Amino acid sequence: MPSSVSTLTEERTQDALAVGPPPAPARSLLRGLHSWASVAWFLVPALVLFLVFVLAPIAVAVYTGFFKWGGTGPMDDFVGFGNYAKLFDDQVFLGDLEHGLYLIALSITVQLPFALFTAVLLNQRLRGRAVYRMLFFAPYILSEVVTAVLFTMIFLPGAGMADHLAGALGLEGLRGKWLADPSTVMPTLFVVMTWKYFGFHMMLFLAGLQSIPGEILEAASIDGAGVWQRFRHVTLPLLGPTIRISAFLSVIGAIQLFDLVWVMTAGGPNHSSETMAISMFQFGFKRYQVGYASAISVVLFVISLVFSLFYQRYVLRRDLSGAVTSGGGR
Repeated sequence: MPSSVSTLTEERTQDALAVGPPPAPARSLLRGLHSWASVAWFLVPALVLFLVFVLAPIAVAVYTGFFKWGGTGPMDDFVGFGNYAKLFDDQVFLGDLEHGLYLIALSITVQLPFALFTAVLLNQRLRGRAVYRMLFFAPYILSEVVTAVLFTMIFLPGAGMADHLAGALGLEGLRGKWLADPSTVMPTLFVVMTWKYFGFHMMLFLAGLQSIPGEILEAASIDGAGVWQRFRHVTLPLLGPTIRISAFLSVIGAIQLFDLVWVMTAGGPNHSSETMAISMFQFGFKRYQVGYASAISVVLFVISLVFSLFYQRYVLRRDLSGAVTSGGGR
């Protein structure tokens, strides 16, 4: 009996050796299928979410923008591009575009330089600089709604801190006008935006400054470059990619600004602080002109998309080309 068992075992071993491992093409095919299965396992859920929550709403908004529709019932009143023609004849919407350009211009010329100056200052050897960094970045952590409620109380006519401060400084003409006067509401909102967001850009600039090798600045100093010359000819060029990304985020944020303005002014007084996003919300959820609101959302999306593509193509091109390698890193 044992001899028969051993004989059977030897025969099975010889058969296994005769069969051998699968050929190389089959192994490559199995490895490829396993790799694709792993990719699909992680990629498909993200693609489904992107399709459901991004592409589908965009398609619905584009379709709805061709109808005069109140949000309920069938969409049977097809107006074609009538909503878009009405949109660009609407002085309120054109004013929304002007407000967006106003915020973009101030963000680029005031907010970002202020954030850069603060970052350069806090990049020096200062006592307690970690505390200052935390204090300047803290407003960014607050939600937009909390920030808006806080500054609504600060700019409260008659009883707010801003009115008391204006009175102490002899600026009586500003008392009670901060958010209630068309001539002051946009500068006031920009002050709130700067307080809220400049700490984020400051941290971006700090990260960029700390990535600059100290040897380069030291070499420039040895060559006789002063503080301003080192900043102008060494720091700024090396900080260029960070500045360009920060500017891009500022522009997109100004274009899509909604919640901060909505809570503080709701677009008033007399549409003087309205943005495109607020107009979209007003027409869609207050006046039940969903077709017109969809047209506004499509225009807002197209403006953001065109600017993003243009900025990537002509401004970020050098930065992106430096980050992409080909031919095994050659």
